[in-house]
Amino acid sequence: MSASSRQRILDRIRAATPAAAPQLAEAYAALPREYVRLGAMSANACVERMIERLREYDAEVTRCMPDELEATIAARLKGSGRRVFVAPAGLPAEWQAEEFVWKVDKNLKSLPVSEIESAEGVVTAAFCGIADSGTIVLHHQAGEGRRILTLLPDWHLCVLRASQVVETLPEYFSRCPQPPALVTWISGPSATADIEMTRIKGVHGPRFLDVILVFDQGSQPTLN
Repeated sequence: MSASSRQRILDRIRAATPAAAPQLAEAYAALPREYVRLGAMSANACVERMIERLREYDAEVTRCMPDELEATIAARLKGSGRRVFVAPAGLPAEWQAEEFVWKVDKNLKSLPVSEIESAEGVVTAAFCGIADSGTIVLHHQAGEGRRILTLLPDWHLCVLRASQVVETLPEYFSRCPQPPALVTWISGPSATADIEMTRIKGVHGPRFLDVILVFDQGSQPTLN
């Protein structure tokens, strides 16, 4: 469909519904919102729920304090058995341990698809975590990188801070009333059972998700 054809269709729709638009806006504002909008968990309980959900999805979770983060990242990289990693342009340099090969996606689009696909893993930060569903949310900011960086490599190491975890989806929208045009929602490693009910990993993204949960701003980890 050409741009002019699309515009003609949209113009006809607007012409057919000029009076309905204000009424629809009023009707939408009047809708009852009786669903749970604010969680009742404490901050620490919320983080524990997030960890529980992640592990239910078969994701690896490592807890650490802020001053342990660099060493924890290096340990998880080494433990993965991988050596070549992709990094977003805004990933802190201290997270990129020297004993590994790093392909940095400078200026957001410097790495060709072939290089991203050949990397063994990717390391990113995150925007938010939703405990109710165990979902990690990426807004693709500087430390999170382009979406393609977290889709092609086989292994994703994501750093999530306790202060970024909310209990419910509405709390995420309260924290971010106007999400960016592109948002990625990650609930565990990529997997599907659509074909003959056989679970296959890695169809839509990384087969392995490794999360480092950083207990910042006064939160305390549970020892387990």
